Amino acid sequence: MKKEEHIPHQFNSISDLHRMLGLPKPLHPLVSLVDNTNIAIEKEQLPPSFLLNFYKISYKTGLRGKIRYGQNYYDFDEGGMVFTSPNQLLATEDDTEYKGHTLLIHPDFIRNYPLGKNIKNFGFFSYAANEALHLSEKEKSIILNIFKNIEDELHSSIDDFSQDVIIAQIELILNYSNRFYKRQFITRKSASNNLLEKLETLLNDYFNKETALMKGLPTVQYVADELHVSTHYLSDMLRTLTGQNAQQHIHDKLIEKAKEILSISNLSVAEIAFQLGFEHPQSFNKLFKRKTNLSPLQFRQSFN
Repeated sequence: MKKEEHIPHQFNSISDLHRMLGLPKPLHPLVSLVDNTNIAIEKEQLPPSFLLNFYKISYKTGLRGKIRYGQNYYDFDEGGMVFTSPNQLLATEDDTEYKGHTLLIHPDFIRNYPLGKNIKNFGFFSYAANEALHLSEKEKSIILNIFKNIEDELHSSIDDFSQDVIIAQIELILNYSNRFYKRQFITRKSASNNLLEKLETLLNDYFNKETALMKGLPTVQYVADELHVSTHYLSDMLRTLTGQNAQQHIHDKLIEKAKEILSISNLSVAEIAFQLGFEHPQSFNKLFKRKTNLSPLQFRQSFN
């Protein structure tokens, strides 16, 4: 018998999610701050996977167990933040329990504000759960105070400024989180450097073993999957360590390999291009010249 394919449950409104979690009706239909300890159902009653039609910012405290980060596992007991964007597939966590708060924001709430467009610039909404933001005590206090401001505003009488005030607080959370993530890349430098070393090894093997000839150019998605991180997290980490995003890093490694082949072999430029994974030699020529200000042939001549 063919196994029935599981279809993720879709929550189209914040009210739908409140009902599923056994919570009272939200104070505002487009924004809600949930105390996770008030959730009235067991995790077994939740759908195993689901999609939310709104943004979710969760601060988790006292999370028991370990979270995978790349190839390693790190304690998450100090608590941290996880960000998800609309229609991002989520799964119910079976091996962890936590207390904390969850801020839910429907896109319509911010649509007519600059944040409606700018929110897409915060790359951490595309990070995986294992790339959560770990907060210091000071950072935790800052975030919880902003949550308290939002909670107070939601419980106040709605006036002409209510939406402005809440959106200003949401922007504050996002800007602080951006700062805290930059700090995390530095303070967890050993983990980041370990990931960078694995990236170097992965790309060296890819080009040295002629994988590129068979599979084509390595993509950022391929590299991120091999390193067990999300594409956004990989690029943001690399920017902090090297000043370049993942695509730029791949291109630099590719040009480095191209220079090596040009200097020690008699292969034609077209043959080198195919060996490095290019479908068309013209694309290789264009990238090489953009990166070095020389064509591959000019580089070979200057080297000799």
